[in-house]
Amino acid sequence: MKKLMIPVAISAMILGTVACQKKFLDLKPEDSLTEAQYFKTPEQFKYATNEMYEKMISWQKIDESNIFEFMDFGSDLSADFQLPQTNYARGIVPVPSDDKYWNNAYAYIRGVNIVLKKADEYPGKKNEIAQYVAAAKFFRAWHHFFLLKRFGGVPILTTVPNVNGEELKAPRNSRYEMIDQILKDLTDAINGLPIEQAISNADKGHLSKWAAEAFKARVLLYEATWRKYTGTSTDFKGSAAPAADQVNGFLTEAAALAKDVMQNGGYKLWNYNSTLSNRSSYYLFSIDGSASNPLGLDKTTNNEFILKSIYDLNLRPGGVNLSHTVQTYMTPNRKMMDMFLCKDGLPVNKSDSFLGYHTVDSEYLNRDYRLLSYVLGKQNIPAQGKIKLDGKLGYTCYKFSAYNYPTYRSDLQESQDYPQIRLAEVYLIYAEALMEKNGAISDGDLNMSINLLRARAGVAPLSNALATNYGLNMLEEIRRERTIELYGENFRFDDLKRWGIAEHELNQNVCGMVVGDAAYTTDFRDATGKPTSNYIPQKYPYQETTVTTGAGNLKVILLDIAENRNFKRMHYLLPIPLKQIQLNPNLVQNNDY
Repeated sequence: MKKLMIPVAISAMILGTVACQKKFLDLKPEDSLTEAQYFKTPEQFKYATNEMYEKMISWQKIDESNIFEFMDFGSDLSADFQLPQTNYARGIVPVPSDDKYWNNAYAYIRGVNIVLKKADEYPGKKNEIAQYVAAAKFFRAWHHFFLLKRFGGVPILTTVPNVNGEELKAPRNSRYEMIDQILKDLTDAINGLPIEQAISNADKGHLSKWAAEAFKARVLLYEATWRKYTGTSTDFKGSAAPAADQVNGFLTEAAALAKDVMQNGGYKLWNYNSTLSNRSSYYLFSIDGSASNPLGLDKTTNNEFILKSIYDLNLRPGGVNLSHTVQTYMTPNRKMMDMFLCKDGLPVNKSDSFLGYHTVDSEYLNRDYRLLSYVLGKQNIPAQGKIKLDGKLGYTCYKFSAYNYPTYRSDLQESQDYPQIRLAEVYLIYAEALMEKNGAISDGDLNMSINLLRARAGVAPLSNALATNYGLNMLEEIRRERTIELYGENFRFDDLKRWGIAEHELNQNVCGMVVGDAAYTTDFRDATGKPTSNYIPQKYPYQETTVTTGAGNLKVILLDIAENRNFKRMHYLLPIPLKQIQLNPNLVQNNDY
């Protein structure tokens, strides 16, 4: 098996991009090929674009990418700060000499551009390769959007430069020019991709029109809210301003695209609550063969993932310590635990059904099934006396963790599919886009979007009457739904920044379990307020503090202090790597780095 290697030049990199090695999406072996011999048949375009699916960041460490740098570790919802990537939320962001994600994204974009260049030269009928051209446009947009979120405006690459190409010395494009290019590519992708229903079983996993529409809706909502709340405050010096106010137009299109996917895509929420002890939101993310859940449901039952990175224990194993990592480092903090609603649809500070924290199990009762799924997995609600706070966090995270780990799947074996885009996100996009555009949303639109998520979570529907009667802010409740549903799926930092609230949310004390006081005894204190043997305050460097909880002001473990946290507006974007500025002096560094 040999790879087709094509010279690549982006800055100082020479990389191979289009490969014919056998991967997972039906890559056909080819013997010694040259660029001149390749791209002569539709099948060769198919094999070339198949390679692009593996360049999305997911479980496998492709080109040194690491999914654990993209699971929101250390965010305002996190309780653990052991991993180095958690320094980002503290505002510890040094300027790097190089950045693998800059290098990889541009290498991938150049590989896409080679395919598009060859498509222009294709001697056959253009409709024979239209689907693969559309897929290439999608992936070019995908990687440009990744760069935009990470660095802001950067040079747009739509050609195949050689070592001395002028493109290698190009100045940065503005974020507004980048968005225009991303949206143009996605429009082309939508027009050229088949609907999901027309993709054969043999080709399932390939891009559909609905995936492109869902991704374009994601981009539109992201950019509309960024412009609305963050504005031009992060634009690098000399960057062009937006040519026009496109916020409402973007929100309108985002909602329309999301609605099209919702109504016509044929996707469905994965819900087996009645036979899985209301833990669908746990088992959905651990489907990995028929033994990965008590019902023997395999991946063919999952019609919620619109675009996924496909894994298989034998053909393409995940290859990361997934279960151990999420259980250890993706643990929720006090803020996240209190964000889950009660079954009556109300927050813990407004619901009569919230039972407080008097016993270890109290806060789990009458609550959102996603709390049970994410924090407990298939485990039982902890009983009194079972939680030991001797330096431990008291909570765990089981989202993405393998069922019966490590018996059924051990470290490096977990091979569940990674959701790049799923229907739940589309519902959330729809509701948020409407609310942002109109300042209101009808009960009908809530019922066809996020109330479907709340139904799976065992939570009463959100309505305008509920919001009015209990003094709820509708926009905040829609954002709450997004936060809970997409926990750990690489959205939280992006959301905080596009809402313009990252500095406020990230620079606060980070707290853990409630440990009560003399007036609010728990398993961790006696009636006099003295810690029991289950709780050793000295094991925690900052010991405890008093905060407002769902049951009033109570003492909690203090995990990190606000004085350690100095996240600034400059940190909304990462710095341009020094190596790239040295190679291209026309690149302007991001503000204040």
